[in-house]
Amino acid sequence: MARWCARAGWPVHPLAPQQKVPPANCQACKEDRHPPALCPCKQAGRWCHGFHAATTDPELIDAWWHAGSRFGVGVSCGPADLVVLDVDAHAAHVPDRSRLLPGIPIAPQVNLSGLATGFDTLALLAALRGKPSPAADTGTLRVRTPSGGLHIWYRNPHPETRYRSSTGSSPRTALAWQVDVRSDNGYIVAPATTTTAGSYRPLGTTRMPAPLPPWLAAELVRTHHVRNTIPRPTADRRRRRPSARGAERLLTPLLDEVSACAATPQGASFTEKLNRAAYTAGGLVQGGHLPEEEARILLLEAARTARPAQESRNLTIIETALSAGAQRPLHPRGRS
Repeated sequence: MARWCARAGWPVHPLAPQQKVPPANCQACKEDRHPPALCPCKQAGRWCHGFHAATTDPELIDAWWHAGSRFGVGVSCGPADLVVLDVDAHAAHVPDRSRLLPGIPIAPQVNLSGLATGFDTLALLAALRGKPSPAADTGTLRVRTPSGGLHIWYRNPHPETRYRSSTGSSPRTALAWQVDVRSDNGYIVAPATTTTAGSYRPLGTTRMPAPLPPWLAAELVRTHHVRNTIPRPTADRRRRRPSARGAERLLTPLLDEVSACAATPQGASFTEKLNRAAYTAGGLVQGGHLPEEEARILLLEAARTARPAQESRNLTIIETALSAGAQRPLHPRGRS
């Protein structure tokens, strides 16, 4: 499995035999506390510092997982451009409804009877967004954990945007109660790894991660999992316009309206204008008239011009509206 993961471009590191944690550091690393980046162990062929030692080097992998090795396999999510939802099914006291979905109030009339695990809160979040639960996403790699939970693997389609990991289902950082995120500075147990609690078993036939759905990307912005976004544009990029004529005719005036909000620090219906531009862009992308990455850059450029201090909120608006607009493809007249 370590070799298979490495061939997929996912750096791997050992897990202690029958455990889901890395093996202990060497004695020198135990005694001399130092940053993992400065540790000489990896070059010396050792696996100290857990996911910081992860590699795709075939020689190291053959040395670590030799015929007699009992190591399990961990995948370092950040370098692999992975975003994995870790859904727990632990028996635990269900918190107040105000803490189930961070930042989302759940109205009293919403019936929460039977809600008991992360599967339920993830389904609730998806239902509020009009989407199917990722736990039922047969188009991406899903791995059942020995405790009855689920790892839902996605590929980050826009590596310029980095996502932070969250652990422990903290109400301040989790995607939802009992739903954590594994990405930068985190690792995930590879499929087929066996621990004393049982095996990590892939579900269905899909063995590769699908691209992270835009609506989930927007939720990760809302829950402060974004570390940074697309680099600020150069002067040449600021002059860009949609490359297709039909797309330019529809989208450019909307982008100009967003940018013009810079003249009015408060009000100016900025959110409404950005939402309308992103919704239109989503339709153009789905209709095949505008590359998605180009649309995202254009929208971020316009939003930054008008409201540079609210990057996270801008990205939330953009991702949500792009996803909504994609439900209604646009086919503008004129040649592309």
